[in-house]
Amino acid sequence: MHQDLAWYQNIGIWCGLAAWLLAQSIKMAIDYSQRKRLDFGVLVSTGGMPSAHSAAVSSLATSVGITAGFGSPLFATTLAFACIVMFDAQSVRQAAGHQARLLNQMVEELFREHHFSQQKLAEFLGHTRLEVFAGMFTGIAVALAIHFL
Repeated sequence: MHQDLAWYQNIGIWCGLAAWLLAQSIKMAIDYSQRKRLDFGVLVSTGGMPSAHSAAVSSLATSVGITAGFGSPLFATTLAFACIVMFDAQSVRQAAGHQARLLNQMVEELFREHHFSQQKLAEFLGHTRLEVFAGMFTGIAVALAIHFL
């Protein structure tokens, strides 16, 4: 199914973007409810509930399935892409966060005895399985809403 549309007319792009924005907005609302202050930096942060990466790729895959067909090679490609991104968000990036936490502890101990930089590594890089699944369901819901409402 080939259409000569400009990129901004591609509903899959808008589904992925809308899902990402919704997930990041939910993170900002959760952060606000916990800290009682508005932090727009949360909109571009990694980690947290729900996973914006999972929301975006799930929404894109769902949109492609709706437009190109769930039996199409294009849907299979976007589904594989979504699975890789969600696995990465849940495992590889989470492991990197654990390593950053350990390195930060080591730097703190070294700094007490020597004069090293106190710059810390980001520790909240990855997601728990729950955060990934919440992002996935957010993305699917956004794509369904955009396509059918």
